[in-house]
Amino acid sequence: MNDTERTQAIDQRYGELAESACCLSCGGAIKYALARPGEVCLDLGSGRGQDVLRLAETVGPEGRAYGLDVSDGMLDKSRRNAAKLGLTNVEFLKSPLERIPLPDASVDLVVSNCTINHAADKAAVWSEIHRVLKAGGRFVVSDIYAIEDVPEAYRTDPEAIAECWAGAVRRDTYMSTVAGAGLTGLQVIEESAPYDKGRIQVASMTLAGIKAGNCCCC
Repeated sequence: MNDTERTQAIDQRYGELAESACCLSCGGAIKYALARPGEVCLDLGSGRGQDVLRLAETVGPEGRAYGLDVSDGMLDKSRRNAAKLGLTNVEFLKSPLERIPLPDASVDLVVSNCTINHAADKAAVWSEIHRVLKAGGRFVVSDIYAIEDVPEAYRTDPEAIAECWAGAVRRDTYMSTVAGAGLTGLQVIEESAPYDKGRIQVASMTLAGIKAGNCCCC
């Protein structure tokens, strides 16, 4: 499986879900994000854009909210939703998670909900989160992790990855990857019991942390 096959499978699945009312989340990252007026926020895997629009309203005209996704269907839906609300401090970007098209140290807050498990190179995603965060910036991410290693037959199946389970890694691997990117103050805010998903057992968690450095926040 190559990156193109993975992206196409994700685009197809989530493009079909863009107009539906089904829930695609696995946690409550947005509940704990606590964006503040004037901040710059980024939602990785922004889907239909609801969380991005909430962030845009919270940060106000002096702030900005970005949504990043690879699904054209989701991005189209997001842009239509933003236009209906008349929000001008919001922007939706198409890009893989491993290549965030924003400058270094430009974001105060990164959120994500059940998306990073799709990424082929999770270390690159977390390195990108570290890169775009300002010193003292923070992240709140909800995601799944695998209770046991995902069998190879599914780890390389683009459709199983798009279904939000076969790309999962074990909890210890997940935490070490985040720490290895240089992010600190890691805190598991909420965590589920194991449950069946696809052909494996997974659990969901919401993880928060910061990019170390001088912070002017009070």
